Amino acid sequence: MSIPFPDDELALINLVRRGNSPAALDAFNALILRYQDRVYSLSYRIMGDPQSADDVTQQAFIVAYQRFSTYAGGSFKAWLMRIATNQAYDELRRLKRRPAVSVDDLPGGDSDDGAPLPDPSESPEEISERRALQQAIQQCIDALSPDYKAVIVLSDVEGYDYAAIAEIIGSALGTVKSRLSRARANVRDCLRGAQELLPAQFRLKGDAP
Repeated sequence: MSIPFPDDELALINLVRRGNSPAALDAFNALILRYQDRVYSLSYRIMGDPQSADDVTQQAFIVAYQRFSTYAGGSFKAWLMRIATNQAYDELRRLKRRPAVSVDDLPGGDSDDGAPLPDPSESPEEISERRALQQAIQQCIDALSPDYKAVIVLSDVEGYDYAAIAEIIGSALGTVKSRLSRARANVRDCLRGAQELLPAQFRLKGDAP
């Protein structure tokens, strides 16, 4: 059955709400196509590997369909991303993953002077340097606890603002700001321990030779 108004998210949501019918399933599949890349991107950044990200993404959409009656309006994207974040947390607990270093043991956790590093140049001659930088940043993000990793991924990778992050993770705005501040500070401190991996122009002030 064709879906009416395929570009109208509210129309798709209303169709899904009608229950387990061909039209409802088609509408939900359309929502999956609309958001699967965003859900996978978030899952991959939190989980750190493609297979786990695939599992989390699939489970997030299954849970979203099963719990669709709990969606009470507002941002559907935020509601879906909250489910994906919770599924990632659950999978991390199932796998019993822990950060290599506790963020509370790292220095400088209560300062915040912006994002970890400026965006690198995309010019061809700096491709290898950019890759080294991205790898170093990702390794430092992977060392964070799930709560801290989620807020820095949602903010500095996915581009959500404080209010959207608070809605996604189900925490107060002040909690989001505090976690993001500590996460950024700890990523910067982690990068200071790997300065030799960073191109000179991307090293933090005071660390360049």
